[in-house]
Amino acid sequence: MAAKTVSFEEALKKLEDAVHKLEEGSLGLEESLKTFEDGIQWSRHCHNRLADAEKRVEILLKTDKEEMVQVAFDLDDEEEE
Repeated sequence: MAAKTVSFEEALKKLEDAVHKLEEGSLGLEESLKTFEDGIQWSRHCHNRLADAEKRVEILLKTDKEEMVQVAFDLDDEEEE
């Protein structure tokens, strides 16, 4: 499946699956390396999709005067709630 056609949610699920497989500790060396490489790919895909979403949000938050309204994204606060 091409990474560009994969949604953020699908990529995150694939990343979580890779992490789970590695945490189990039952894979051989070569399979562990392949799974790790796949996980890195999905992590980068998720990061890129989030960066793109942040850019889109910034565009949407422009005021009528074309000035940027800065909004702090503090994900740590949301996770603690």
